[in-house]
Amino acid sequence: MLTLLVGLFAAFAWSANRRWQLLKVGRGENRLDRIGERLKGTWEYAFRQRKMKYYPLAGLAHKLIFLGFLVLLLRTLILWGRGFDPSFDLWILGHEPVRLPGLGAVPLGGIYEFLKDVMATLVVLGALVFIYYRAIRRERRMTLSVEGLIILGIILTMMVADMLYDGAALALHHKWSTMSCGPDDAKLCERIATVTAPFAGVPADPAALRWQPFPAPAGSLFGVLLAGVSPGALVVLAHVGFWTHVTLVLVFLNLLPHSKHFHIITAIPNVFARNLDPRGRLPLVAPSAEAIGEMVMKAAEEPDTAEPVGIARIEDVTWKAILDFYTCTECGRCTDNCPAHKTGKILSPKQFTLDLRDHLYGREGEFINRPGGPRGLADGGQAQANAHDGDPGQGAAEQDGSGHAEASAENPAPAAEAAYKPVDLVPNVIHPDVLWACTTCRACEEQCPVMISYVDKIVSMRRNLVLVKGEFPAELGNPFQAMEVNGNPWNLARIDRGNWAEGLGVPTMAENPQAPVLYWVGCAASYDDRAKKIARSTARLLKAAGVDFAILGQEETCTGDPARRAGNEYLFAMLAEQNAATLNGYKEQGGIRKIVTTCPHCFNTLANEYPDFGAKFEVVHHTDFLLGLVAEKKLVPRERVEGKVVFHDSCYLGRYNDVYEQPRDILKRIPGVELVEAEGWNRQKGLCCGAGGAQMWMEEQNKDRVNVKRTLQLLQTEAKTIATACPFCQTMITDGLKDQSKEESIRQLDVVELLEESCGLDRPAAGRTAASPEAARPAAAASESGASADAS
Repeated sequence: MLTLLVGLFAAFAWSANRRWQLLKVGRGENRLDRIGERLKGTWEYAFRQRKMKYYPLAGLAHKLIFLGFLVLLLRTLILWGRGFDPSFDLWILGHEPVRLPGLGAVPLGGIYEFLKDVMATLVVLGALVFIYYRAIRRERRMTLSVEGLIILGIILTMMVADMLYDGAALALHHKWSTMSCGPDDAKLCERIATVTAPFAGVPADPAALRWQPFPAPAGSLFGVLLAGVSPGALVVLAHVGFWTHVTLVLVFLNLLPHSKHFHIITAIPNVFARNLDPRGRLPLVAPSAEAIGEMVMKAAEEPDTAEPVGIARIEDVTWKAILDFYTCTECGRCTDNCPAHKTGKILSPKQFTLDLRDHLYGREGEFINRPGGPRGLADGGQAQANAHDGDPGQGAAEQDGSGHAEASAENPAPAAEAAYKPVDLVPNVIHPDVLWACTTCRACEEQCPVMISYVDKIVSMRRNLVLVKGEFPAELGNPFQAMEVNGNPWNLARIDRGNWAEGLGVPTMAENPQAPVLYWVGCAASYDDRAKKIARSTARLLKAAGVDFAILGQEETCTGDPARRAGNEYLFAMLAEQNAATLNGYKEQGGIRKIVTTCPHCFNTLANEYPDFGAKFEVVHHTDFLLGLVAEKKLVPRERVEGKVVFHDSCYLGRYNDVYEQPRDILKRIPGVELVEAEGWNRQKGLCCGAGGAQMWMEEQNKDRVNVKRTLQLLQTEAKTIATACPFCQTMITDGLKDQSKEESIRQLDVVELLEESCGLDRPAAGRTAASPEAARPAAAASESGASADAS
């Protein structure tokens, strides 16, 4: 036993140390803040496994295996101990009750044995579920490798071997432990005594050899099955079960660093080290546009030594990103829910992670053995800028005259230095189309049970392509220039930004600098003819509710969301600084205590990313704000809007900011509305419309369009009205309806437009039918003319 433990633990320590050294290739990042919040999330996501619910059967099977392993860990320790002392029971888990203060004699050993048997049985069932998924049903989302089946076979064998050991030992104890031993049976009796040592003090009774639900349901079952076996054979079976279990546990442990099951070790640390920033906040490149410009210039001039701009090479990722690579379970949940992959694009979030991981693994020796160790050397013999915070660099002083690294605690047996050659990830490892297919919808991150991030890595790689290499889809050139010159992606005149409000009497902040509520209209609702109706409906409802609000008009410029998600961080920082200065200027004058937005992208950027630029405000989406007005009876939906309505969840409203129920609550308060859901594709699992991540301005990579797929899901509900809460979603769903020739029979309205219909405002009360777009158009026209009349 000692040889087995020392040998296999030493082998594991070697492999684990290699992975630890490779982790140090990553750049420094502090993930030890807010410990309480991290521990709470670790309990929720790592131990309770909250995200497993999305795939119920597989999730249940995984929970059973996970919980079983936790319970059986003690069993493994006991068996290892019995390799030295056959009667070892961890001192408190034997057959004798343990006296506990206030409880008296408690059969801890019996309780644990019962729990262990139950969990081992459940682990077997869980493993059989995954064998079914891999060998029979063959789930396409999973990586269907032989390795997975081997691991499941090991798990099954460990469980059955433990039950076999228990059953054989139980049968020996009750049937043969009291046998008379002659000179010829001495060795056999000695071996029986060794196997049955844990039962010391338990009376041997052949009649007791029957199935018992407590304390050993699985062990007693195997004991009954083995009752007719000879004592010699039982001893052999007991040893086979014992040594198979204790050996396979160690073999399994050694396989982990070299397989996808490494997540058994890394998942809990990965969840603990997850990003605690708001989900909609991307990491900063630098605190200002000027600083970004300087970084870009240095990166272009000195690519090997300058601070990286985004991610160009594997060395540019953080240690947490490498931990993500280690933790990927290859379950494919991310890819199974990716809108790009579901419509035939080259992007697969799972494969994206595996390609980066395999690239890192393939260069393991090169990184670990290069001058300076995993972090490498920079000018002057100092560690590269990507060294861990607080970690001293390994400089030239640590090398001997031969140029080989000296032995150290981190590298006790240094190998000859490997030739290091920088490798750009794009296009050598990741195809550019993989990056540009992403809609940044976060469906992958929502589904990942071990909290791996994808969007930040993809956007960081886009940043390097755009800012340093100047490589991006040609369609983005005009939007980039338009946002820089005119403050909107369509290059429309800045002077026309407030024209949507003509006739409504909406003041600007310049006219009412102390207005407590700023209505941030956004580019789409300011310029797009269809989206302007959303802005007008919102403004009319705000006025009807008596809200003291204003708009920025020409002072408003694009928040920069399309630029940032497309990788143009410099342009985003310019726009953010400009908007932050405008907002803070009015805040200093006593205005803008709350910002109401129409666009979820503006909402997310203002709420989660502008604080990095000094603009800290309470930001709410218009559905959230208007729901409050309805709850306060300042707006009263009276008129019926008959028919089924299905709501499409915007990614930046829902998955990014957890605004799921507010739009639905508004719809539920409208008389006549029958709210239905896209079964299996709503709320957290709602499919993206296809416009995010700057896709609004790019052509899709194939003919299978994301917006059409989403539209078809919504049409399956047989709803006659599709409600949205995002002008980009509205455009994409409208185009999807046109693709299916449904634009005349299915209405597509923003939630706020339906609310305005029901409130009626200055129109005479009359029923409306959600299924009749033709009937709705005169009503909408009346609304517009009524608004103009009111304003005049």
